[in-house]
Amino acid sequence: MSASGGTKAIVAALAANLAIAVAKFVAFLFSGSSSMLAESVHSLADSGNQGLLLLGGKKAQREATPQHPFGYGRERYIYAFLVSIVLFSVGGMFAIYEGYEKIKHPHPIEAWYWPVGVLVFAIIAESFSFRTAIKESNEIRGGLSWKEFVRRAKAPELPVVLLEDLGALVGLVLALGGVGLALLTDNGVWDGIGTLCIGILLILIALVLAAETKSLLLGESAGVEDVKKIEAAVVDGETVTRLIHMRTLHLGPEELLVAAKIAVQHDETATEVAHAINAAEERIRSAVPIARVIYLEPDIYSEAAASAGRNPAKTPGGTGH
Repeated sequence: MSASGGTKAIVAALAANLAIAVAKFVAFLFSGSSSMLAESVHSLADSGNQGLLLLGGKKAQREATPQHPFGYGRERYIYAFLVSIVLFSVGGMFAIYEGYEKIKHPHPIEAWYWPVGVLVFAIIAESFSFRTAIKESNEIRGGLSWKEFVRRAKAPELPVVLLEDLGALVGLVLALGGVGLALLTDNGVWDGIGTLCIGILLILIALVLAAETKSLLLGESAGVEDVKKIEAAVVDGETVTRLIHMRTLHLGPEELLVAAKIAVQHDETATEVAHAINAAEERIRSAVPIARVIYLEPDIYSEAAASAGRNPAKTPGGTGH
């Protein structure tokens, strides 16, 4: 996995979540707090999620085969999508069930210092993990807002870890609030309400992750800046006079497919056209290094054809009849 895959952030989150999961479960055994049980399952699910991200990164590095000629770069998208499912089913649904049971059958919290102490420790540990994810994200985020970064990032690991860590911190605050109100009022219902809120939070985060990774799985084009760089690199004004149309597709976070129809001079020989295509490919790879698979089709530009527009029936996803 490349640096942009956020391996350091994933490992930091994995270490933090494993330690926190054990501490939360111990606190649950001593206190009987449903919030602590929900949070321990949440941290355990997060640990499994980070393991899935690391596994996806490892599998994505396999060499291309005749059956999979474009390689396995999308493995990272598949495992990121699995993370959203795990977060929804294991984390969110379990917390909602546990919260409902605690509200229906409340009981007081025992040994209050266990859950409070563990929650404070967990907030500190998650803050360090969140800080690592923010630091790694800032290295590649550029001028994008955080919302734009999560929506546009082609490497799924950092957005996943960012949202998981954010959800974990908010969940810890909710758990601390539920436990605190249960202790102040001597009413265990508040512990159940806190647990229920944690479940709803996890499901919302899972839905956001599922939507974003689904878009990546379906196949996203290059970013706006990369498209502009490719368009500028294709045309040299001599042998390649115009870019007629172009399609781009991410085969993985660090691998881009470029397919374009380019205009060449009508009186050029086959050798000259071949040299022009090779030169254009070199310019594209120089401008956008992740453009590793490039197909350029030479054509003669026609004003009449251009003014008629494209034929939807010949366009992938078109609706021509």
